[in-house]
Amino acid sequence: MHTLSVTLRTETGTRVDGQMPAIVYGPKQAPTPISVDARVFEKTLKQAGESSIIELTGLDTPIQVLIHEVDRDPITHTPRHADFYAVEKGAKVQVAVPIVFEGEAPAIKEGANLVKVLHEIEVESEPTKLPQEIVVDVSTLLAIGDQIRVSDIKAPAGVVFLTDAEEVIVLAQEVVEEAETEATMDMDSIEVEQKGKGEEEGDEAAS
Repeated sequence: MHTLSVTLRTETGTRVDGQMPAIVYGPKQAPTPISVDARVFEKTLKQAGESSIIELTGLDTPIQVLIHEVDRDPITHTPRHADFYAVEKGAKVQVAVPIVFEGEAPAIKEGANLVKVLHEIEVESEPTKLPQEIVVDVSTLLAIGDQIRVSDIKAPAGVVFLTDAEEVIVLAQEVVEEAETEATMDMDSIEVEQKGKGEEEGDEAAS
């Protein structure tokens, strides 16, 4: 389990001396403003993501939480505030778990494009059984038109998928030469316009 040292925040405002403001709350946890080292938080976020339990230390008692929401700077994308959701022991939680694609799809050699429709799956589980990621093997996509749906993926033990079972995760789609088609259409339009213009000029000369 990942751990993160925090301190009780008594002053409002943005980051001070490398500290990032945050808040922790939950069904049995009153909203509590805290501060956390910005660099340590960013490192923990990359390692744990938003579907792994993190233990906050430094308060009266350790609190097990999930990173519920992260506010980022619109320019640098650096985290500048975070919400921590205190999980209730024994209670199930619902979170979005990221999908990780692995393997090679044989359909690509047949001229297909790999279209990734979903990038995360909503799950329900006890906090300690939450997967950090859901692995999807695309090597089963043998031909153009093949798809992998949520129902094709086996949920880890103790985990229930909440995303509709018929939702398509990834598919092998036929490549359509859109650019070439558009170019051909444009040339046809130019020829028609030029022909029409020539006929108009001819009519004017005749009159």
